[in-house]
Amino acid sequence: MTSDQAKKSKSTAHALIELVATVAVAIGLALLIQAFIVKPYRIPSQSMLPTVDVGQRVLANRLDTQPSLYDIVVFHPPTGADPPVTPVCGNPQQGAGQAQACDRPTPAQSSQTFIKRVVGLPGDVLTIRDGIVYRNGVRENSSFIASCGGGPNCTFPSPIRVPPGHYFMMGDNRGESDDSRFWGPVPQQSIIGVAFFTYWPPDRIGTL
Repeated sequence: MTSDQAKKSKSTAHALIELVATVAVAIGLALLIQAFIVKPYRIPSQSMLPTVDVGQRVLANRLDTQPSLYDIVVFHPPTGADPPVTPVCGNPQQGAGQAQACDRPTPAQSSQTFIKRVVGLPGDVLTIRDGIVYRNGVRENSSFIASCGGGPNCTFPSPIRVPPGHYFMMGDNRGESDDSRFWGPVPQQSIIGVAFFTYWPPDRIGTL
């Protein structure tokens, strides 16, 4: 092997090592970002129509675990949301079929991942009429929700208070959403992050 050939071979080896190192760093950064900063999620159900549809992909900011009113949030619900049993409220006198929405979650956290909208903050007093939330006596902004369609799960006339450190979550598709009405508010420590962007399908790319 000539000197020029040896230099060329060494240069190629260095370039290959540099490429492998660059790819490894990029993969490491991507995993780090997904683990601690931004994570993608797929919408599994119709509960957030018309805002986001089944199969749509969103990004959640994992650094933001103290959401504001009307934020769309990714979280682990309480175990009262787990199938196959009907939703379980921490207060058996509240929830499905009762005059009051559930104001107390079951103690344990589910391994499921849900995505809903924050409609009640810690300390808020809530009533629900035909799927519309009245927060501290003020009717919510309902421009983003689908009609509840009537029925006992749409109206909870007796007021509840959201406990300290908890958030009341509801889907925008009020007649087709399994949410805090039935299994209670979500503790702040169960919040994964606030969804801020949708990237799939291409015709729905944009902020949330």
